[in-house]
Amino acid sequence: MDADEDLLDVARAVIEAGPVCDACLGRTVADRSHGLRNDERGRALRVAVALADDEPFEPTATDDCWVCEGLTGDYDAWAERAVDALDGHDFETYQVGCRLPPLYAENDRLLREDAGLDPEAGETLSSEFNREVGRRVGQATGAEVDFERPDVLALCNVARGDVDAQVNPAFVYGRYRKLERDVPQTEWPCRECGGSGVQLGDDGEEPCGHCDGVGYMYETSVEEEIAPHVRAAMDGADATFHGAGREDVDARMLGPGRPFVVEVAEPRVRSPDVDAIETAVNEASDLVEVTDLALATYEMVERVKELDAQKTYRAAVAFEESVATDDLDAAVETLDGATVAQETPERVDHRRASKTRTRTAYEVTVEREDDRHATLEIVGEGGLYVKELVSGDGGRTEPSLAGELGVGATVEALDVLDVTGEDEAFADPEYLREAERSEASD
Repeated sequence: MDADEDLLDVARAVIEAGPVCDACLGRTVADRSHGLRNDERGRALRVAVALADDEPFEPTATDDCWVCEGLTGDYDAWAERAVDALDGHDFETYQVGCRLPPLYAENDRLLREDAGLDPEAGETLSSEFNREVGRRVGQATGAEVDFERPDVLALCNVARGDVDAQVNPAFVYGRYRKLERDVPQTEWPCRECGGSGVQLGDDGEEPCGHCDGVGYMYETSVEEEIAPHVRAAMDGADATFHGAGREDVDARMLGPGRPFVVEVAEPRVRSPDVDAIETAVNEASDLVEVTDLALATYEMVERVKELDAQKTYRAAVAFEESVATDDLDAAVETLDGATVAQETPERVDHRRASKTRTRTAYEVTVEREDDRHATLEIVGEGGLYVKELVSGDGGRTEPSLAGELGVGATVEALDVLDVTGEDEAFADPEYLREAERSEASD
């Protein structure tokens, strides 16, 4: 028996098992003759069987199909529901998914069993539904289908008869400069009351004494100065701030700034005016300044979070005793280019696992102010604890400035002057914009 007879035998077996629509008949051989829709394959098979067997041609109405129970005839209606559900959302890419009642999967299995086919042969009803409804949604909206990370997903619940619009997050990249000290990067809930502002006292609940009842250790944060503006511009439900590392609360972030991404959940606007956002942040805040804002993708969040950045610091240092110029120069020369072993600093040991890390102080230079004050500029590997490089942290950091001098030394003021990485996108915002435009056009 040749391949054509095999195909006709499959069609005969499916047709004889009960009334079946053209689309469900064609799905059993969906891997044959690309370029045809399943309903076109099914009709062709039905005609071929009638001709080969010299039998009257008897089409089957979609509503009479025992497999899909008329679902394949409702694709236009489901596409309209999907378009309605997505109305009001800004999107360039989409995907359609479905939840079918279990009966359809069982009918699909029986369809192949009756035809003597492999259980995986052809195409499932859910796959056809997604493709056919998705094709219609694309035609109606002008959007491009994206199976990896679409802007929106129209999830068709066939049992309920409705469509849920699931909106993936949107992202804005930029750099921030923190112009004042004592501003954390993100919200800092009080560890005593957990952010509630209250604690239990002898007479019941009373204002938390650790945070004066406000629930937070600091009035604001870099996140609070930036993220609400991005969320508002995108008309989103929420916004999450992702920074490329973070500086100490009492350190300023100067120079070109630190890379960050704001992730906006359920945005109704995916392409806001980033220049307007930049202006809004900078006009509203005296604490934080943003630059180089640009639309970004999910991949940019991973780049930012995983950036092993090199940092440049300026540290104002005070010594407990007078230090001779020659001794200071010799100590700095030892630190310049040194590999530094650092146990987890005592000041953060309560919230980080204790371990010894090695980091490189790539370049250390000094400008003497007087015999008890100096300014260090340090270019260090990501993760280098600069305050401990100066103080020694009770011997937990080796070598250190204090250890080399034999004189106590502390950082009185710290500024981060630069954050750089190997990724071109962090060095050149225009590279990022070109990359995003390229991804969008692929």
